[in-house]
Amino acid sequence: MLPPRLKKAITDNPKKLANLIDLVNLPSTLREFVGQSQISHLGCFMRVWSYIKDNNLQDPNNKNVVKCDEKLKGILLGKPQVELCELPALIKLHFPKEQK
Repeated sequence: MLPPRLKKAITDNPKKLANLIDLVNLPSTLREFVGQSQISHLGCFMRVWSYIKDNNLQDPNNKNVVKCDEKLKGILLGKPQVELCELPALIKLHFPKEQK
């Protein structure tokens, strides 16, 4: 079940959905973290999010902040902590630019 805002964005521009679910070749740093050579933006974000949850990396006092361990710092530009709203943009930096 998708949030209403995401549903509207996808129905207004179906190419956005394709950009989220198309498989792309990953650079070596992200490939080592994810364990696959190809993955979609959405799949990669879900892997990172599950890693955060499995390793209890969210700040207990502020759930909007993720405290990065060494493995996570490697893909999030070496930042010691990031806000949840920054996470998709930081992950997207690893993906090649779209061909228009």
